[in-house]
Amino acid sequence: MNLTKNITIIIEKTNTGFSAYSYDYAIFTTGRNITELIDNAFEASNLYFEDEKIEIKRENLKFEIDFKQFFEYYKILNASLLAQKIGMNPSLLSQYVHGHKKPSKKQTEKILYGIHEIGQELSEINLIYK
Repeated sequence: MNLTKNITIIIEKTNTGFSAYSYDYAIFTTGRNITELIDNAFEASNLYFEDEKIEIKRENLKFEIDFKQFFEYYKILNASLLAQKIGMNPSLLSQYVHGHKKPSKKQTEKILYGIHEIGQELSEINLIYK
């Protein structure tokens, strides 16, 4: 049987990598990097539901990380340039990034859209080498 709803997994940066947990289920894991953490969270979720014979698919896992930790880990993203790209006041985005203010749902979606747009642009670039 497949799970019919999503499981929210909260990601936190640690001194040795990352940890993740769910508020709704006793699912906890760690990883040295985000890729390993996602793999481990998938495995931990399936182990949690194993006795109930419920299969978890990767689409069932929804990962969340707060702004400050996101920008600390992905230092390659410049908050000022992101603000410019999405038409947001750079000092406002900086306040979100440093945890001085919490963005509304609409602002969060706007920021996430900009991040996804940058990711899409980067994934479509090929470098020339000779």
